[in-house]
Amino acid sequence: MQLTGRTAIVTGAGAGVGRGIARALVEAGAAVLVTDIDLEAAERVAGELRAAGGRALPFRLDVRDPAEAASACDAAVDRLGGLDILVNNAGSTARMPFLDMPKSFFEDLLELNLVGTFVCAQAAARVMVARGKGGRIVNISSNSGRFGGRGRAAYSASKAGIIALTQTLAIELAEHGILVNCVAPGPIRTERTTTERPSEAFTCRMALPRFGEPIEVGRAVVWLASDACSFTTGHTIGVDGGLTATGIMEG
Repeated sequence: MQLTGRTAIVTGAGAGVGRGIARALVEAGAAVLVTDIDLEAAERVAGELRAAGGRALPFRLDVRDPAEAASACDAAVDRLGGLDILVNNAGSTARMPFLDMPKSFFEDLLELNLVGTFVCAQAAARVMVARGKGGRIVNISSNSGRFGGRGRAAYSASKAGIIALTQTLAIELAEHGILVNCVAPGPIRTERTTTERPSEAFTCRMALPRFGEPIEVGRAVVWLASDACSFTTGHTIGVDGGLTATGIMEG
């Protein structure tokens, strides 16, 4: 699962899961364009990766903007030498009760999570097709994209949309040698985590009742981005401690 000589873009890589994905890609040998709407955060993570011996550059990116997405792809090619991998990670986990949710909240979350994934995937795929070398697109969904949860009407809809989008892109881009897959994390420890373990609402349905680490999501991404993944496209891999596989735990 080596990625030496490959170039990747990771969106929302300034913290949390995106930071872990960027780290895993660099550890596998890829050069990474670390993108985030917060340029200072992108610069900090890119600096960490370079200090660890990796090749990484920061780039400010609002994933909702097609022009900025195209500029990020150009930067990967011009400054890092290519574009082989795109990881669509940027997004929001904002929640609100359905009965209290204004239309604007629903629309804004879909615009960031789902439309942003579409915008960046399209920009990257156009470059990959033009270069004629194939590529990998990995979209980050969530276990909330596979089943519902309180306060998640907008979030779950956006993440379920990412899974469906992944399947369609896999079909349309296969002829160009581009494999498109999805990772659906469960409870992951990030800078915002305030407890040692996930809540009982999660752990009662988890075979591995703990927080996952961002690097564990990143390692799944590395496999999907590597030559070891050569006959898998359009699929969603759960990195969730067994949460989406669990039925009855008693007995």
